[in-house]
Formats: sequence, structure tokens, C-alpha cells
Amino acid sequence: MKATKRGGRQGFRKEVRTILTAIGEDPTRQGLQKTPERVETALSWLTRGYGLSVKDEVGDAVFTEKHEAMILVRDIEIYSLCEHHMLPFFGRAHVAYIPDGRIVGLSKLPRIVEVFARRLQVQERLTDQIADAVMEVLTPQGVGVVIEAAHLCMMMRGVEKQNSRTVTSALRGRFRSDPKTRSEFLGLVQAGRPFE
Repeated sequence: MKATKRGGRQGFRKEVRTILTAIGEDPTRQGLQKTPERVETALSWLTRGYGLSVKDEVGDAVFTEKHEAMILVRDIEIYSLCEHHMLPFFGRAHVAYIPDGRIVGLSKLPRIVEVFARRLQVQERLTDQIADAVMEVLTPQGVGVVIEAAHLCMMMRGVEKQNSRTVTSALRGRFRSDPKTRSEFLGLVQAGRPFE
């Protein structure tokens, strides 16, 4: 985690203790004594995308292949943190592309999603970053990404809307320029199970 690298573990933990005190808690009470370390560990995991790169995650799993139809990996679970409130948002990403002579190992698409989801984010940027990364790695004929997510910053605070979902899309190449490709992609995404 960047904060840990800059300020050191003790500095981070001290700041968590300061926050606990500021909200009226006693950081020395039994249930909170290890909270600073736990928060550090949790945030390190939740923001590990800062230490990942698409290039390293994809590695050598790009292959020459003549397949010319759409490839879709649907229902990729995502967990991220809203950069405005540092509260979680979670849902599913659907990532598709049409190859132009090269394909990627199927597991690499969820790995690309993780690189960007495990950061402080807004869903709109996350959607674009995934689409742009797939375009860069494969130079395909096109890419489509749809993310459906529930945001705890809307569920636990503010408007407190428990059943609202945010849907974002990013379309590149044929997914943007060809209505039939776009329709096929969105139809395949909608054919999945409802998000709960």
C-alpha cells in the first residue's frame, strides 16, 4: 500500500488510532487494540492493484489465433473502494472482445479487471481502464465492458437506497461503431442471471 510505503507501518497505525479517537472510541480497549494493524492489512489487500501491472498479469498468455467471433467473460466479481468515501462497491464485470489474430488466456481478463478494481476508484473510470487495457494488450477489432455494481456509499449513507445498482459501459472499436456487434454484446450480457 502506498501510504504504508511512504509513512511506514507505525505511521499508518498511528493515524488509524487517531481516527478511532476522533470518532469517540478508545483505541486501547480490548476489541480495538489490533484494529490499526487489521485496517492496514485490509487496505493493503483492497488496494493491491497499485502494485500490479497489466503486463505482468497477462504475461505470455497472448496467442495467435484465427478466431473472429466475440469472446465474452461474463460475471467477473469485482470489489473496489469508492475514492470519495473509501467505502466498498461490488458487483460484476462483463468483458468482451473480437480478436484480430490474437487471443488472451481467459483467466487474464479477470486479472486485468483486478488490476484496476483493487484501487480507489469511480466505476466510470474503472470501466474505461479495463476496456483500454484490453485494447492495448490485444489490439482487437473491438472491446466491450459493462459493470453492474452496488455502492455502499449510496446504501449505508446519503440517499440510503438499498436496491439501486449502477451500470456503466465502455465500448471500443466495432463495439462502438457497429450496432449489430453492440446489440450482440449487450444481449449476451443481459442473458446472464440477475444481479443480487
